[in-house]
Amino acid sequence: MRGPGILWMLQTAAGFSMAGPMFFLGLESVRTGRYEWAAFYLALGALVCYFPTYLVNRIGGPRTWIRRRLGRRGRKTETNAKTDDGRDDRSESNADDADGDSRLSPLERLRDR
Repeated sequence: MRGPGILWMLQTAAGFSMAGPMFFLGLESVRTGRYEWAAFYLALGALVCYFPTYLVNRIGGPRTWIRRRLGRRGRKTETNAKTDDGRDDRSESNADDADGDSRLSPLERLRDR
């Protein structure tokens, strides 16, 4: 079983550092009897605590960031190989190569096996 990764720990630390003051205000409001404010602060703290994880899930993890940085956007698959005007891109661009993998790097061809 693997333990939590460094990214998970960073997300948790960022969430708690932003939500900590809100949890403190919520608990202080409970102590003084202002329950409406306590509910508001505790709910807001819970949302803010999850926000870094939501952000990373929304924009992707480190592998996605590296892929974007290197400029590899991904390749077309067989299902979406049609061009914007409806023509089949596979018949024209891959007519000269037998397997259709000439545009892929050797590492990507190895991964596809």
